[in-house]
Amino acid sequence: MTSPLPPALVLAAGLGTRLRPLTLSRAKAAVPVAGSPLICRQLRGLAAAGVRDVVVNLHYRPETIAGVVGDGGGFDCRVRYSWERTVLGSAGGPRRALPLLGDRFFVVNADTLCAVDFGALLDRHRAAQALATLAVTVHPAPDRYGGILAGDDGRIAGFAPAGAADGPGALWHFVGVQVVEASVFRGLPDGVPAASVGGLYNDLIAAGRPMAVHVVPGPFHDIGTPADYAATVRAVAAAEGRSPFSAGDGSQVHPTARVERSILWDDVVVEAGCVVTDCVLADGVRVPAGAVLDRQAVATAGPADVRQPRRDGSDRQAGAPASFADGGQPRQSRRDGGDRQAGAPAGPADVRQPRPPCPDGGDRQAGARAGPADSGAAAPPPLPAHETRLGNLVVAPL
Repeated sequence: MTSPLPPALVLAAGLGTRLRPLTLSRAKAAVPVAGSPLICRQLRGLAAAGVRDVVVNLHYRPETIAGVVGDGGGFDCRVRYSWERTVLGSAGGPRRALPLLGDRFFVVNADTLCAVDFGALLDRHRAAQALATLAVTVHPAPDRYGGILAGDDGRIAGFAPAGAADGPGALWHFVGVQVVEASVFRGLPDGVPAASVGGLYNDLIAAGRPMAVHVVPGPFHDIGTPADYAATVRAVAAAEGRSPFSAGDGSQVHPTARVERSILWDDVVVEAGCVVTDCVLADGVRVPAGAVLDRQAVATAGPADVRQPRRDGSDRQAGAPASFADGGQPRQSRRDGGDRQAGAPAGPADVRQPRPPCPDGGDRQAGARAGPADSGAAAPPPLPAHETRLGNLVVAPL
């Protein structure tokens, strides 16, 4: 009988800054890719490979992830959550989640898609007796991405920044999947941001500790920028035999409007006389009558971006901390008004949203009135230079 694969940690706490303005509406892990949120695709892939225990770390817009994932029952795996009050990074995040993981586990970046044989990756890791084994592929763009330098024996010699000259060994591209020993992270202080590449892993290599690569054939998709996102949607949809240009739930296009080669998320409204070409319109965008948009990523910057509706009809500050605690399960609302632990039978519409904690460490019901110091969100930062405003919309070129 084949032994079960180790658990997996999906790194989904990031702010998704490069994907702005689309991440004003959702966490990067929750963006739809050819009809399915990115993290749902990852969970299905993990479960199909034999991974049954998954931890997802959360920080920014946690409700957009927990709302589609729940306890993982719909994906044939158990999902728990590791809450980060500040983003802890590619090494600090795993350190925070260690109590929920075993002595060895997979780490999956939430912003990439790649066909990885998890069993083969684990076999390579064991054979190399490595502390960490990173899945890599032929480097697609050394001028744009950093890379991993590895010798003929597959041992990692170092890391090269984007555009760097040749180094010791072949240059490979990391696809966002690795298997690691928990001991790698145990020496880090809990709750302190730390990086793996450019930090912890560099120190391990300098100390002569074994780190390895495992070559996979791809294809590899990076959802970094809005242009990367649109290209990924097109590629995945083509591979699955479906149209990449779609409209999400609740979206409406006026009969006199023209929408061509565009991706509409949920609750988008395109008013009369609009021309929308090669665009991505995020949740809740309302394109005013007569507007012309060409190769733009568009998101809402108004009230819809500030508060998120709860399933019980109240609301909560978007991005506020989740009260299903570091490693806990999200709680679910019972139809009689009580609470039960996630995992008890419930339909998708019965998943409660996380609650923000009070400053004194207690919890309050989401949507309860808070003082200025307890608002749950900082004032919005100024728009990046490449973004512009169109009424209550934020627009950036694809």
